Amino acid sequence: MPNNHELKVMVVEDSKVTMKALCNYLERMGIRHPLTAVTGQAAIDLFRKDRPDIVLLDALLPDIDGFDIAKQLRAMEKGNEWTAILFLTSMAKDEDLARGIEAGGDDYLMKPISEVVLKAKIGAMRRLVEMQRSLVDVTLKLNVANKKLQRMTTIDGLTGIGNRRSFDDFAVREWRRCTRMKKPMSIIMVDVDHFKQYNDTYGHQAGDMCLKAVATQVARSAPRAGDLSARYGGEEFVLILGETDVDGATWVANHIRQLVTDKKIPHSASPFEHVTVSCGVASVTPRDDLSLGTLLKAADNALYMAKSQGRNTVIAGDYWQLT
Repeated sequence: MPNNHELKVMVVEDSKVTMKALCNYLERMGIRHPLTAVTGQAAIDLFRKDRPDIVLLDALLPDIDGFDIAKQLRAMEKGNEWTAILFLTSMAKDEDLARGIEAGGDDYLMKPISEVVLKAKIGAMRRLVEMQRSLVDVTLKLNVANKKLQRMTTIDGLTGIGNRRSFDDFAVREWRRCTRMKKPMSIIMVDVDHFKQYNDTYGHQAGDMCLKAVATQVARSAPRAGDLSARYGGEEFVLILGETDVDGATWVANHIRQLVTDKKIPHSASPFEHVTVSCGVASVTPRDDLSLGTLLKAADNALYMAKSQGRNTVIAGDYWQLT
């Protein structure tokens, strides 16, 4: 929370007498070395450079009207930024005071400036500045917490890649995008071969390490922004490849299979004597009369065929062949 020593105040006033009086008042309040400007343009430049918390702004300046300055200062504020603007004026008409508020002012001080009134209004604005800073701080913390929560709800806790929810959401978006673009979309289903036997032989902790290792290789094969790798469930993984036809997806699937094979993770209960994966690939150019669910089913059918044909292999086809 800011205190008076941290509060940054800018005084915009062309009268040397009034400027000196205001700076003396502020220093007696504990606000050392207030920023000062005697013209509107100097005030705008100083505001852009130093971003004061409170501006004491003369309504009548030699170059730019104080009300126009207030509008320009407000226009420079971004996002959650807010600066307290107090007009210094000798104009007592309600219309003039209303014009100042409409231009972006928060309050006003009648000339000649009373030190008591100035102190009270600076104190009130200081509290508002503190509230604003606290609100910004809370907002930033909430944003961080929300991002963390979002990550927790879309990332698989074991493997660190996407989970089923992230797959479901991304698949729908990618299907719609490829429909608009009239581009092909492919899905690869990946299953760890003989995983139950692996768990039975080496234990569940080793099984978790095995899944992490496979997930790493799956993720390596989907580096583009339009790709997604996710844990589909158990020992099964899935990839979405946007703007990728069946040939490209088949290459990726074979690359995954080879990467896992090259890891040479021992698996004495497998005929291959190391951990392997089977992959099913399906591809289609989405249209309104086609179904994302059917594409997924086609990839699952291809995976079933790969496992039926001895595992450690890739079976690929298009939407029509596999449904």
